[in-house]
Amino acid sequence: MSDLLSSVWLADQPPVWSPWQWESVLGQARQSGLLGRLGMLFRDRAWLDAVPAGPRHHLESGVTLVERQQHEVQWEVHNLRKALRDLAAPVVLLKGAAYLMASLPPARGRLFSDVDVMVPYAQLQAAEAALFGAGWVSDERDPYNQRYYRQWMHEIPPLRHVLRGSVIDLHHTIAPPTSRFKVDADRLLANLEPLPGCEGIYVLGPVDMVLHSAVHLFQEGEFDRGLRDLLDLLDLIRHFEQQDVFWPDLVDRAHDLGLQVPLSHALRHLTRLFAYTPPVAVMETVLSIQPPAIQRVVMDWALKKALKPVHPTCDSAGTGLARWTLYVRSHALRMPVHLLLPHLARKAWMRRFPGAEKPANA
Repeated sequence: MSDLLSSVWLADQPPVWSPWQWESVLGQARQSGLLGRLGMLFRDRAWLDAVPAGPRHHLESGVTLVERQQHEVQWEVHNLRKALRDLAAPVVLLKGAAYLMASLPPARGRLFSDVDVMVPYAQLQAAEAALFGAGWVSDERDPYNQRYYRQWMHEIPPLRHVLRGSVIDLHHTIAPPTSRFKVDADRLLANLEPLPGCEGIYVLGPVDMVLHSAVHLFQEGEFDRGLRDLLDLLDLIRHFEQQDVFWPDLVDRAHDLGLQVPLSHALRHLTRLFAYTPPVAVMETVLSIQPPAIQRVVMDWALKKALKPVHPTCDSAGTGLARWTLYVRSHALRMPVHLLLPHLARKAWMRRFPGAEKPANA
């Protein structure tokens, strides 16, 4: 039951499911942020007529929501561009907004919760001030969390528009500066591609976009949207690999930026879930970027469970442990031990006593 959702992408004909199976799949898709994408898949393959009326209504509603959200994101990017028009630096769209505005395959059917933007660190305060002037403010009132974001993270606290409610995540690089997978943003900024029709707005280069997607997925501690992010990666790779230089450039860039491990995990699980295999000509090079065997075994076990939707039909023995392991791993990757232990202690305290003051030793 837990693999029904991912199996749809491998099917060559519409699935025949019982009402209970449909209920489970729709719940899994909704929890994974994939309902609109699932609806698009059925529509693109002309399968909707074969779907019972009840499930078909949910799929069509998901598609309608996606189309509405995409118009909203386009409008937010327009307003973002106006707000940052005087910034003396490139403005870089990341992840979903980049896929949409650059008309890339992952945008098809994708739901949005925010718009991710990157500017050089030297322009971060100027960008935040410009966005504040345009109506985006931080909801984060906890001084500890503000300090945590601004001192240790690759982004400032999310900014929410006071009227429209739209959210912007303002980045200065793609991974925390203290992370094992930290990336010098200047190297990304030197390899940008301009967004046609949007002067001053850019997206990452193809290989950097793939690597960002991989490091975002496999360094994050929350995997509730993991299946969606893995499908994003699949779409990006299939799209960009039409370029002759893509695979050599991707592997070289992974070595250059120190992102071999996230890329390796991504390729292993694309193969496992979606039967994707890199070209034979580059397989030896791809295999060379794998982490040590023990690390692969542990991560394979954890990711096989965590990349499933957060839904009761996907839970099995060890699911909670796997998610907890990846959560702790993500923080260990992002922070040195002397920061990590007090931070996790504080988060555990606040989870146990919401609204309470932080513990004295945090």
